[in-house]
Amino acid sequence: MTRTHFDQEASPHGSLYVGSPDTVAAKIAATVSKLGVDRFDLKYSSGRLPHDKLMRNIELYGTKVIPKVRGLLAHQERLAS
Repeated sequence: MTRTHFDQEASPHGSLYVGSPDTVAAKIAATVSKLGVDRFDLKYSSGRLPHDKLMRNIELYGTKVIPKVRGLLAHQERLAS
């Protein structure tokens, strides 16, 4: 993958969910809202990643990203009501 391709895929409209927990949560919430899905599966890494960093990614996903996604989606539902 070239840097240009990575940047395109990491953009708000791309297929990579990378960045801070807030950035990733916002992108997931936007995707869920746009597609109307009730399930979102995410691969935690691509390529080689040291075990401790992989475990940190999983920890952040569970403790920061998912709660933020739930809050964003609940807020959107309240606005739509």
